[in-house]
Amino acid sequence: MRTLVDIDEKALAALDQIAQRQRVSRASLIREAVGDLLAKKQRPEEQAAFGLWGEAGVDGLAYQKALREEW
Repeated sequence: MRTLVDIDEKALAALDQIAQRQRVSRASLIREAVGDLLAKKQRPEEQAAFGLWGEAGVDGLAYQKALREEW
């Protein structure tokens, strides 16, 4: 899908230099940047869930056994 984006001249020049150095197109760099931004913005929710029980001081195995004993 194509889209129009306004980018100032300094940023375009910097993108062109990076693209030339890496031997890729400017469009490829922009797609990579958008992908990186999306990945970065999606991480906080994932990171918030990681280690959720860490500060609770609950032993995960003991909790699991207690739940199973209810059955």
